[in-house]
Amino acid sequence: MALLAAGLASAAWATNGSCPHGFDLKAKGMGGASIALAQDGFAGVNNPAAAMFSGSRMDIGAEIFRPYRDAQFVGQTPVVDSGRTAFLIPEFGYSAKLSERMAVGLTVYGNGGMNTSYAPFPNGVNLLGGQGKLGVDLMQVIVAPTLAWQVADGHALGVSPLLVLQRFEAYGLQAFAPQSSDPANLTNRGKDSSTGVGVRLGYFGQLGDRVTVGAAYSPKIRMSRFDKYRGLFAQAGDFDIPAN
Repeated sequence: MALLAAGLASAAWATNGSCPHGFDLKAKGMGGASIALAQDGFAGVNNPAAAMFSGSRMDIGAEIFRPYRDAQFVGQTPVVDSGRTAFLIPEFGYSAKLSERMAVGLTVYGNGGMNTSYAPFPNGVNLLGGQGKLGVDLMQVIVAPTLAWQVADGHALGVSPLLVLQRFEAYGLQAFAPQSSDPANLTNRGKDSSTGVGVRLGYFGQLGDRVTVGAAYSPKIRMSRFDKYRGLFAQAGDFDIPAN
């Protein structure tokens, strides 16, 4: 039935943008399921409390993300392909059980891979009416040290401070200058960086040999402003990371 459905379905492509559907190969293979599973060293990004039950281990991985993008004004311009189609996204996870009641870990992971670079038309004008290449580049790297402790047999709490670095660049957006509050810091300003500190909290419970439950929460991370692009982003360059 699955093969028949696949054969009859029309083609569709989608991506989660700057946030992948899972971290570590095991979670990716299960559609991102990870909150109630202690199966790898990525507790810092999935559920900090899971470090208590994942044992002492180290996981290293990398994803090759290949999104193909094109754009056009239908009936007005030819199709323009984005020149960036391959992105390497590494990840690292480590956990160590210190005692029957305490474990530590470290997770380093990144978000990104939806960067674009559209070539201009022969007259030098790009798809949005600006000059030269048109595109954006957003990258996030998060370092998450982790502490987990077993508050009762089979039940643990965990916490991971989140140390975040963002990098952003935009070019070819000159046509938006009349609508910008700061046209001099709107586009083609090179790479700019932003930093912030957040936290992820977690609970993990073993309810039996076959059932585990988990919960994790990270409040909004307030990032420093992208000063070079305060004419592009709202609130003078503000680009925070939402709660999840």
